[in-house]
Order: sequence, then C-alpha cells, then structure tokens
Amino acid sequence: MMVFSPQIKPEANNTSEGIYFVFQKGRLLVKSENDCIILPAEKDIHANGITVVHKQYLGALNTTPCFAGEVEATIQSGSYFEFKDLRALITTLDEEMVSIAGRANQLVYWNKAHRYCGACGHATHDKTDERAKICPRCGLTNYPRLSPAIIVAVVRDDKILLARNQRFKLPMYSVLAGFVEPGETLEACIHREIKEEVGVAVKNIRYFGSQPWPFPDSLMIAFTADYESGEVEVDPSELLDAQWFTKDNLPQVPTRISIAGQLIEWFRRKSY
Repeated sequence: MMVFSPQIKPEANNTSEGIYFVFQKGRLLVKSENDCIILPAEKDIHANGITVVHKQYLGALNTTPCFAGEVEATIQSGSYFEFKDLRALITTLDEEMVSIAGRANQLVYWNKAHRYCGACGHATHDKTDERAKICPRCGLTNYPRLSPAIIVAVVRDDKILLARNQRFKLPMYSVLAGFVEPGETLEACIHREIKEEVGVAVKNIRYFGSQPWPFPDSLMIAFTADYESGEVEVDPSELLDAQWFTKDNLPQVPTRISIAGQLIEWFRRKSY
C-alpha cells in the first residue's frame, strides 16, 4: 500500500531515488509503458537532459522522496517522456499518485505566482520552517492559496437539478457549483449561487464531503439540498441549460473520481 506523507524538507538519511512531478503549462511529464503511466525518476531526468526549475520537495511516498517542478524548454524528441494534460490522466493514474500530482500542480502554480511580493514587489524567499513565501524587505508572508467552492446536489422528489456550464467542452451536465465570496458562510454561498444561476431556493442543506481540485487551487466542499421554491431560470452568462433529471434519464455526467460525479452517484443510488 502506498502512503504519502507531506513534508517540508527531505529526511537527511533518505537516499532513495526521487519521483518527479514536472509540469509545463499545467501538463504533467509522463511516459506510457505497457498501458501504464510512469512518472520520471531522478535518473530519467538526468538521462534525458531535462532541466527542472523551481524545484520543490513535496514529501515521501512510503520512503520515496517526491519533488515538483517546471520545465520551460521543449523536451528532446528522443525522450520517451511527454507532457499530458493532468485532467486526462486522472482516470489512468493510481489514486494516490493523482492526489500527489494535484498537490504538485497547485504548488507549482503558487510558486510561480508568488515569486515577487504583492506589497512591495521585492523577490520573495522560501521559508525554511513551513510552506510559505516571505518577503525579505517588508516581511509579507504568503501561504499556498486555497479557493473554497461549494458544489451542491439539489434534489426535488425523485429528480436532481443538473446544469451545463458555458465552459464545458463536451455536452456534459453536472451539479451546481460556485466560489465562496469574502464574508460568506458556506450556507450563504449555497443559497446565493443557486438563486443566481438557476433561480430556485433550497432548504435542508447537508454536508456531503470535500475534494481538493487543483486547477489551479480550488477546494470543493460538497453538499446535498432539497428544492424549496421557484422555477428554473438559467443565468446565460454562466450556463447553457439546466434541467431536472430522474435517475433513469441522466445525461452525460462527470466520472465518480470527481466529487461532482460522487454526488450524482449518491442521487442515483438514493431510494425514494
């Protein structure tokens, strides 16, 4: 069993060869071998002449050190490694590796966005005792950012409310979601987002679970809720469509690896 332990610094006596989670514009460096997705080890990085910049230590997978970083140049054509979209790899990588890759992607993005102080513009330094950036000039400290977002399965009798977002590339429907605004509780965000996006009110809000969604830094906080009142009226700036669906006529929906898919699966299994 693989167990990942997040850490700030590698253990001094750990001589195991590291695994590298290397990104370029949000795509992860991997190779396909015998229908398996393989991440580069340290020897692969050196053998293929890959220059990893802004390297960060993530922690240990069992006893194997894990590192994150970026590649700014094009990978040599003779390399078996190539960059693939992390979202596309979610269903093929092991669950623990997906989790580490997501953490790595988020930290690479954060590191790139906070190389300079947001208050005075001076170059920042990595803190040695915690995961943070500190400005040596003014002392401003920045921690890895999390953007909390609610995601809700709204149920009315034997139907679930699903919507097609403007950003969806495929004709896919999902549950409703939105980012929490400053000063809002999670419950207030649920009421506001659902009212804004589809024009209905909800009640009986219940916590379901949570999932990191590092594209680039969201934390999805999932709930179920019951319909209370109102007719579906779509906000065209956000959605293409929204409808009530029974479990027998569900449209194309996200896979169960996402918490959106898990909410829809919860509805599908729900007895009435």
